[in-house]
Amino acid sequence: NGVAEQLSVDHEPSTEKRLIESRGGFVSNLPGDVPRVDGQLAVARAFGDKSLKLHLSSEPDVKVVTIDDDTEFIILASDGIWKVMSNQEAVDAIKNIKDAQSAAKHLIEAAVSKKSKDDISCIIVRFR
Repeated sequence: NGVAEQLSVDHEPSTEKRLIESRGGFVSNLPGDVPRVDGQLAVARAFGDKSLKLHLSSEPDVKVVTIDDDTEFIILASDGIWKVMSNQEAVDAIKNIKDAQSAAKHLIEAAVSKKSKDDISCIIVRFR
């Protein structure tokens, strides 16, 4: 139906500040920068980061979603896209592009045109 549905949770330091602080860490928020765990990492959950391991959670959010006949596609993308456009803007940008690779390329180009300053990764999976 063309309506975006966010399936994941953004684990940002600003929203998980209490958890980070309860583990002995801190969240910095310097002007012109994003909030960071211990002034370093811009995500609040991760695994494999040896220096910040004690201050982070590696607990994932898991959501089970039924893919039915109305499900057109899923967008898997990094914050290089999500920091410059909403879920609905991303859906609207690619909903009429049937080829998944072309849709991913178009979405990346749209993020770049909106002055995305972060790295960009994007995968589109089409179900119909």
